[in-house]
Formats: sequence, structure tokens, C-alpha cells
Amino acid sequence: MNILVACDSFKDALPADAVCRAIAAGLRKNHANADIIEMPLSDGGEGLLDVLGQALDLSWIEIKACDPLGRPVMARYGLSADGATAVVEMARASGLQLLTQEERDPRLTSTYGTGQLLAHARAQGAKRALLAIGGSATNDAGIGAAAALGWSFLDANNQPVTPDGGHMKDIVRLVSAEAPFERMDVLCDVTNPLFGPTGAAWIYGRQKGGSDAVLTELDDGLRHVAEVVKAQTGRDAAQMPGAGAAGGLGYGAVVFLGAELRRGIEVVLDMTGFEAAAKRADLIITGEGHLDGQSAQGKLIQGLCGHSAGKPVIALCGKLSASPEQVKAIGLTAAYSINKEERPLAEMLANTAINLENTAAALPL
Repeated sequence: MNILVACDSFKDALPADAVCRAIAAGLRKNHANADIIEMPLSDGGEGLLDVLGQALDLSWIEIKACDPLGRPVMARYGLSADGATAVVEMARASGLQLLTQEERDPRLTSTYGTGQLLAHARAQGAKRALLAIGGSATNDAGIGAAAALGWSFLDANNQPVTPDGGHMKDIVRLVSAEAPFERMDVLCDVTNPLFGPTGAAWIYGRQKGGSDAVLTELDDGLRHVAEVVKAQTGRDAAQMPGAGAAGGLGYGAVVFLGAELRRGIEVVLDMTGFEAAAKRADLIITGEGHLDGQSAQGKLIQGLCGHSAGKPVIALCGKLSASPEQVKAIGLTAAYSINKEERPLAEMLANTAINLENTAAALPL
């Protein structure tokens, strides 16, 4: 039997390669004759660099950039073997994990460091950029990244506006710059608009440290940016699905940097050769930290099932709250929780690897 183990990371527990490795180890215990291929995947967010490193033969470029609060941080991006394609994770410079709980305030954070990574890649000769925008600490509509790439945002006194979430409302005039790349794809898996009740601030701003008053301020700022951009450039992308991703960086990448928003999983599956591997497999095993009804709405497993060449797909998950009907709607043959009983979250996270291995070993193949 040929088994393809293709998994994303289990958030806060294991990276994608470790998830695949644990499942494969379990399978080998009771299915020694199986031919097992491990394929770590990403939906286009955090972890993309590691997943695409081998597929694109990336070399790692590390530079000093600004963290979300403007402090220096060493951040890396990937450059393809021919130097033509740069792969950037915004989380490396502008990620929430770079801040302590006490430091999180989306009025003060900026995507400027992400723009620095892109600017460095352009200076190295990259013609195309893949930008993964998961895990952000920011809510600045992408003005930080745009500022690092040559845009200017001026106030009523014709002075530069600090490119962060709290100063969006002060922007009166834009000074544009050329698109940094011949092609730029922004990988995101959400469909939120820029502002409004389902926009960047109200849906994602609270986890970044925003109170109700702060979220109201940020939402007004996002709306203001969209109005200025529309009036001065004619570009109207605020309601585009994904505009609200990463605090509005999805929007900013489109209107300031000439980017196109794409589903991350589609790009990753294409670049890793998933479909060809699926055709050779008899069974595909995947996984997710929490499998629920939302997993049918653009998440990695749903995308994977849609490209599985009709092969059966089994999912292992830390928590299983999807109904049998939802499991079927996702496209799965079956789904199993690796935790047999509810325990404290820290304990379940710590035991993820061994629980994945044990559950895989017991699968009725």
C-alpha cells in the first residue's frame, strides 16, 4: 500500500514536518510493508518557508528588519535557486509571536518590517514574490509595508505619517511608487473585507490587543485609508475577499504593491507536486489541530481533499467537533481525534507527537 502523509502544522504543538514524521512512525508500527511518503504542507501562512524550502530549492537570506514595534529583529526569507522568486512570511518580521501579551497594541504595530524583507529581495534581483500573510500583529492596511517600498503617506501639513494602525486616520495625501515585482502573489485563506463588522479590526483586532474602543478607532482608520486611496488612485478593493487579511495587508498589497490575492493552499499544492503524489497513493492521511465545520471553508484539508485524485483521505486531529455530515462535506473518508479524553490544553499539546503516532498505529487500514 502506498500512503501519502500530507499535513499542516498543529498550531502551538508541532510544525508540519514533525506532524508528518509522527504519523509515519505510527503507521510503520503496524503496516511495515507500506510505502510511506511524507509531505509537509502549509495553507500559505506561518511555516510556508519551511514547506517550500525543498520544493523551490530555496536559499535563506537573513537581514536585520523592524519588528511590529519598530525594534530590530533578525528575519529571514527564501530565494529560489535561480534568484527569480522570493518567498516571504510576514510573521518573520511583523508577527504576533514577536510580541509579549503586554506589548500587543494594534494602534502601534506596523508591517514596515515585512516591506523591508520584500525590498531586500527586490534588491537581490527577485522578479516574483510569494508573500504569506498569516500570524500578523498588525492592523495598518499595509501602509507600513508600502512605506518600506517607496510609498509616502502625508498628513494635512504635508508631513510623513507614521505608518502604523493608529495613524491611518491622519493620511491626507499619497505619493505612489512603482510596483516592486513583475508578479506578486499574496497567500491568504480568509475572505474578510477591509472594514466593517466582518473586517480586519473587528474580527482579528482583539487577539492583537485591541479593546472595543481601539477596534472602533482602527475600523474607522481602515475605512479612511480606503476612501483616500479610492479618491486619489481610483482603486477600490476594500470589499475584495481577503482584503481584511493580516490587518488589511491583503488590501494594501493589492492597491499599493500591485499584488494578486490567492488561496495559499492552491499555490502550495501546486508547488509541492501534491497532485502527482496523490495519484500514486492508495491512501492519503492528513491532519489538523481542530477539525470543525469551518474546515470546509477554505482550510487546508478542504483544499487537499479537492485535489486528492479521488483517493480516500483520513484526517487525524487534536480536537474533533465536526459532525459526520460535516466530515463528509469536507471530502474526508474518516476523521479521528488523537485525544481519547479531554485533558488540560497544555497537556494535550505536549503529547501531540505521541498521540499522533499511537492513533496512526491503530488506524484500521
